[in-house]
Amino acid sequence: MFSLQNKKAVVTGGGSGIGRAIATLFAKKGAELHIIDLSIESAQETVDEIQKTGGKVFSYACDVANQKEVIATFEKIGNIHILVNNAGIAHVGNVENTMEADFDRVMNINVKGVYNCLHAAIPKLRHAEGGVIVNMASIAAWVGIPDRFAYSTAKGAVMAMTLSVAKDFMSENIRCNSISPARVHTPFVDGFITKNYPGKEAEMFEKLSKSQPIGRMGKPDEVAALALYLCSDEAGFITGCDYPIDGGFIKLNN
Repeated sequence: MFSLQNKKAVVTGGGSGIGRAIATLFAKKGAELHIIDLSIESAQETVDEIQKTGGKVFSYACDVANQKEVIATFEKIGNIHILVNNAGIAHVGNVENTMEADFDRVMNINVKGVYNCLHAAIPKLRHAEGGVIVNMASIAAWVGIPDRFAYSTAKGAVMAMTLSVAKDFMSENIRCNSISPARVHTPFVDGFITKNYPGKEAEMFEKLSKSQPIGRMGKPDEVAALALYLCSDEAGFITGCDYPIDGGFIKLNN
């Protein structure tokens, strides 16, 4: 079950964290991986790991917020069967103290970046006679989270784009779903805590871990397993859905 043999998959932000876990798992399941990241260097560890296990992998330096770069990159890749829109950044702040430059930066990467990849990928999926898209949303699109104004706005847009694409391209055998993780322990999270809570890293890690009712953060491999299912033929009856993977955060946090 869940084989990706003879499938060509693109994963954005595949150099670390959730993206890396998705890329390596998909490669183990037989997919040919194409990793898009801000630099070749940032994707190299993932490339090395996949190559060690005999997987086929390629990497591309590309700023997903730059449409010309994205279109050129997808032209190099050619027809695809799977797109995982994983690249994204976080931001701390409410609507009052979020500056315009910060808001624009989050929108450019988390919203325009997803749009750019969708825009470039749809023709490639069509030429492959259909395929699957998974967009990385967030629990921040479902519930109010303090000081996440720009991030929540962006992830709400990602969820809406997922529904729009699923509706528009259903007749062309293109499925589109999203995943909404709660906090997942990645180097990104460690860097986020260090940057925003200097001197209180251990305290904040514990606090953020316990904010999930299950009592811990998620693991990248757990998100990757869900992405694998959604991109497999076994999920062929699923489109236009969002899947929280949140340790009970949305419905049990009371």
